[in-house]
Amino acid sequence: MSEELMTLSDVREALEEIRLRRAEEPEELGYELRRAIKHADIFSQGTAGESHIMREELLGLQKMTPEIATKITDVRPKTKDEIRALYAKERFTLSEEDLDAILDVVLRA
Repeated sequence: MSEELMTLSDVREALEEIRLRRAEEPEELGYELRRAIKHADIFSQGTAGESHIMREELLGLQKMTPEIATKITDVRPKTKDEIRALYAKERFTLSEEDLDAILDVVLRA
């Protein structure tokens, strides 16, 4: 079994497909599925396509991991301090140029 990182926009679209398939069934959606759909609707930003483009651009930057690129795509930080918070657990610090490059990608989306 393999794992794939998904942005919240990806999750929202996947859950919507499940919801539509299950709408044809006589059984009501389970509590957990309803909560997951609501969470994805509230917190996801943009479409899955937009998220994929942003994530790929972020992955082209230095000091970027797939996990952090996914977090940045989900959160869409608007300040350098918000970006620093996402990097808080990392063993390196970002230069002003790195922060500017990340912010540029996020704000263009």
